[in-house]
Amino acid sequence: MTACRTYLRGLDISVTALLLVSGVLMIGVGFSSIDGAVPVAELFEQLSSTDGSKVLQVFGPITVLLSLLGLCAAALNVRILLLLFCAVAFVELVAVTVASSPLLHLQAQMDGAMDEVFFNVTPLHKAEPYIQQELIKLQTWESCCGLTGYGDWEMPLPDSCLCAPARASAREPCTPVTPVTFRETWVYSKPCGPVLKNHVNFPIKLRIAIISTYATLAMAAIVVSLALGLHQHFKSTATTE
Repeated sequence: MTACRTYLRGLDISVTALLLVSGVLMIGVGFSSIDGAVPVAELFEQLSSTDGSKVLQVFGPITVLLSLLGLCAAALNVRILLLLFCAVAFVELVAVTVASSPLLHLQAQMDGAMDEVFFNVTPLHKAEPYIQQELIKLQTWESCCGLTGYGDWEMPLPDSCLCAPARASAREPCTPVTPVTFRETWVYSKPCGPVLKNHVNFPIKLRIAIISTYATLAMAAIVVSLALGLHQHFKSTATTE
């Protein structure tokens, strides 16, 4: 019985410590800016109004405080504190699950909504100047051209679309284009649309991953703490009898 209690206590402390780390991570990601450096990000502000940062900002500190309670309960091996930790942690877990559910719907709808935005801003030579400027930056950084291809631009293509065939590679493939001047031009064949989708979706995917990790650790901490608390209860009952 003593060996079992020692094992449960050590496991409880370890899992709750990991839950504490996840709470710190929630705070760090929730209050950090991971969207600002994405070119053309202004186009998608209306799509990412529920991006999960508020969930992390609110429940991150709560998770840290709750984890400290769980660590104290496990270290002191106090049954009342262990059961209190389990109850509050379960309530928080349910609250986080409900509050973060819009993120899953947002991720599922994002690609379709972005395709619609791409359609609305093409042809790119008629787009707003700031959109053109930001997209040219993206083309320079990522060696891509247009949102769905170089056909999104009119001739002459921006310099950021041009590539040298000698420098072409699997990562930066080039394709020949023959404009009305009949002078062959080589451009990047990779469209920028998928690259931009990955950039915009990354913060949402990161927050979903952090919340999923928190949920897994929270469930594990609840189960182990409950087992340790009930072990204390059954031990007390057996001693009394």
